[in-house]
Amino acid sequence: MARNELLAEDPDDRPVEDGGLGDSEADAEADGLLSPVVQIRDRATEAGLRPRTLTDFVGQAELKGHLEVLLGAARNRREPADHLLFAGPPGLGKTTLAHIVANEVDTNLQVTSGPALERAGDLASMLARIETGDVLFIDEIHRLPRPVEEVLYPAMEDFRIDVVIGKGPAANSIRLDLAPFTLVGATTRTGLITGPLRDRFGLVARLDYYTADDLIAIVTRTARILGVEIDSAGAAEIGRRARGTPRIANRLLRQVRDFSEVHRDGRIDREVAGQGLAFFGVDEIGLDKASRAVLEALCGRFGGGPVGLSTLAIAVSEPTETVEDVYEPFLIQQGLLMRTPRGRVATAAAWTHLGLTAPRPDPDVQSGFFD
Repeated sequence: MARNELLAEDPDDRPVEDGGLGDSEADAEADGLLSPVVQIRDRATEAGLRPRTLTDFVGQAELKGHLEVLLGAARNRREPADHLLFAGPPGLGKTTLAHIVANEVDTNLQVTSGPALERAGDLASMLARIETGDVLFIDEIHRLPRPVEEVLYPAMEDFRIDVVIGKGPAANSIRLDLAPFTLVGATTRTGLITGPLRDRFGLVARLDYYTADDLIAIVTRTARILGVEIDSAGAAEIGRRARGTPRIANRLLRQVRDFSEVHRDGRIDREVAGQGLAFFGVDEIGLDKASRAVLEALCGRFGGGPVGLSTLAIAVSEPTETVEDVYEPFLIQQGLLMRTPRGRVATAAAWTHLGLTAPRPDPDVQSGFFD
């Protein structure tokens, strides 16, 4: 069967609305490392950079093993694979895995997103066009309106939907049988998915941040596809500052490539990689300008805290959701920031990273009582 990807609306390429529960990462700077909006110049190469098989996919070894079993069994039985839910931060490969699932079972892929399905009829019309074994990918599935989500329940379990025609006393309910299909959902906010929807997935998998070795392999593969000459040390330098995220690694590689083509000879080694990343505002541990601004405000304006989230967000001119969901997780993972009952507190490592002298530790913060 020929593969036909019906891109109703690719969430990686669409403008993201402000104010939604899933929009926190979109509030970052448009050219920041964490922006989920793919830059226009990147779109031409994005499809070519995506691995098309599990063999080509780097990292997530445990999840790959699970998918090999599930998809292999589905191929042997000549049945659609069970429904799959991929969860995790932006840029870890959820959309790529949806494409791989369709490729591995050699079937069609239809792509949409939770915000794009505004009415139950939108989902019903898409489901009615599905052929046996097709894969339906819904990105940001936690943002499905409740009426649309309820249409999914019988569709996932019994491959049927009930469509109401008309209004009031003249309304009639018609049951439509659907071709068996596989639903692949992706979410950055697992906690916002309702229990009834989550329980209908055969596999719920969370993607982990990538190791340094995995990121080096990803950077090397991307450089080969883009025709960039890079040595192992240059790839390691880029992978080390990519925050464990392939999307960021690929973006940093393109930025360093551009820097090298303009200011050097086009080749990338450790020195060129370091100079290019510094030019684009990425420091030694991968913090970009916006993330450093959070630390600088916390240490420089508020003496290291504790300071409330709202106050900190106002200080850096960002919505509270952006600070909490986009910038803070990596700062916490790196041991630069703590969330305490009294507010956000900079650690000694944060002061050291900024080249500042830390004040005396607050005994309340040292008590070990964290939220």
